[in-house]
Amino acid sequence: MLGVPTDCTFLPPRLPCRDVQEYERKQLLERVEREGATVGADIPETITVQEEEIDLRTFVFEIKRRETVPAGERDRVEQAKKNLRRERLKRLGRIEEGDITREEGEDLAASIIGIDRALNALESLGPTDLEREQKVQQAQDRKRWMSFLKKALGQDDDATARRGR
Repeated sequence: MLGVPTDCTFLPPRLPCRDVQEYERKQLLERVEREGATVGADIPETITVQEEEIDLRTFVFEIKRRETVPAGERDRVEQAKKNLRRERLKRLGRIEEGDITREEGEDLAASIIGIDRALNALESLGPTDLEREQKVQQAQDRKRWMSFLKKALGQDDDATARRGR
């Protein structure tokens, strides 16, 4: 709006820039907690977390572009997820109990949904410890191979016969 103060102190309560009503607060909370709220939502270009501006969209796309998280990036990704969760809770708390306007509430809800979208993208990354995954897979393969060989060579028959008695 042109020429309208952003702090709303000079506006009558019925104009759009007013304190959020309790039923509106509940609607905002329902919107951010709704299953599928992130469908079609954009990851925010930038976000301020702990008074530091982060290029969130670039960070998420940079990490998602790779098939797995490289060893050197794991700690950075985990810290980013932790900071995003913390920021989400902070913003959710402002909606729940803060002295906010309807417009601020809408902005907070949109930013929470954007944070959720970024968290979903970061959570869906492939295995972060490829070496461990590979060792587990190899151990399972060896176990299956040994079981197959025992059965094929007839060495498993005695153990099976004893268990059956």
